[in-house]
Amino acid sequence: MSLFRRNRASGPGLRPELGDVELGRVRRQLKSPGLPGQNAIQVDQVERLLRETGTDWDRRGHRFAVLAETAAPSSLARNWRLRRAQNPDALIFEAWVELVRGRFAGKMDDARAAADNCYTAADLAPEDPTPWVVLLGILRLMRADSRELVAVWHEVAQRDQWNREAHLQMLRYLSPEECGSRSAQLNFVDTIRSSAPPTAPTAGVELTALVDEHARTTAGGGVEALLVRRQWTHNRAVNALDTALHGWSRLGGLHHAAAAADLNLLAFSLIQAGRAGESGDTFRRIDNAVTAWPWTLIGDPLQEFTYWQSRATA
Repeated sequence: MSLFRRNRASGPGLRPELGDVELGRVRRQLKSPGLPGQNAIQVDQVERLLRETGTDWDRRGHRFAVLAETAAPSSLARNWRLRRAQNPDALIFEAWVELVRGRFAGKMDDARAAADNCYTAADLAPEDPTPWVVLLGILRLMRADSRELVAVWHEVAQRDQWNREAHLQMLRYLSPEECGSRSAQLNFVDTIRSSAPPTAPTAGVELTALVDEHARTTAGGGVEALLVRRQWTHNRAVNALDTALHGWSRLGGLHHAAAAADLNLLAFSLIQAGRAGESGDTFRRIDNAVTAWPWTLIGDPLQEFTYWQSRATA
């Protein structure tokens, strides 16, 4: 069975699986009402789904992230870890679920236990970057010292140089809202732009930084918020949009697991820059797999996406 299928018939929808059919199937089952014995079945399904990714670290990270978000309200992660105490995936999954809960609450109940799960998983599967990616997220949430964070960052990079999730974690850690500054973010983006392949999983990092800046300015209010569109006329923003708009398709397109998320980001950015007329092909390539962010910055994500999609593709 093909990993992907088209979703046009069902229209735009919030689909965190982003075209990964098997992931979508398991995600729906995790969200279904519980039945006697279902938890054990769900554990087996999650375990199989993650095992199937092998050393495709990009898809593996995407599946972990989506499943952890889905399972966060339940006891599935803890039950899996109790059943498979020496399974690195079970340890990583519980740590990632705790990280999701911590992001929602603003703090983790037991960050040390989650970090220990990551270190144990790293010992059991030394080639896997995923436990280090989760540990990076934990340290970011804890506002850890930059030296500690950078050490973990290097562990990820040694195993998966262009890991999307790790780069986004570092970008946000370096933001003015967290432990860095605007200049620190820009320096980080410049480093990626000068070294990463243009269609690597990190392709959307620069646009993410630009949208974060847009949101920061809008939230600040005042005259700057009213003139926020001017940010998109600066050379940096124009070059980033042109590179994404023309480069991502000319170079064969994006093929990483979260490519549709980056295409959502590009469509949103073009609209904010007053270039909605250039976004038609991007909306078509998204294929109705809508991501909540960044559309939530301007309203209901499905309503905003549908409105702008209809205008762009008319």
